[in-house]
Amino acid sequence: MKAKIMMVTVCALTLGACADYEGRGYPADKTVDRGFDKKHLSQLQAGIWVDPNGCDHWIIDDGVEGYLSQRLDKYGKPVCSGVAQPTYTAGDFKGGSRVRDPN
Repeated sequence: MKAKIMMVTVCALTLGACADYEGRGYPADKTVDRGFDKKHLSQLQAGIWVDPNGCDHWIIDDGVEGYLSQRLDKYGKPVCSGVAQPTYTAGDFKGGSRVRDPN
């Protein structure tokens, strides 16, 4: 019984971490990095990660947090440019942050 209560508590806390920050002093704007070196994501440098199917995804790594979104054309279709081999990245996606990333 204690194990079930513990599991429910852990699940509730985990899901609570996924909640929107609006109402807790943070805006709902997802374009702002609220991490260690808080700044608008446009100030960070994006690269491209190519998924196993060969399609592009924008990737940003500020050393603490990472951001990834699918690269789409103006019609909302995936861009598969061939800029890199599948599962590889192109560009300095760790640039724009003062947080040192050892990887």
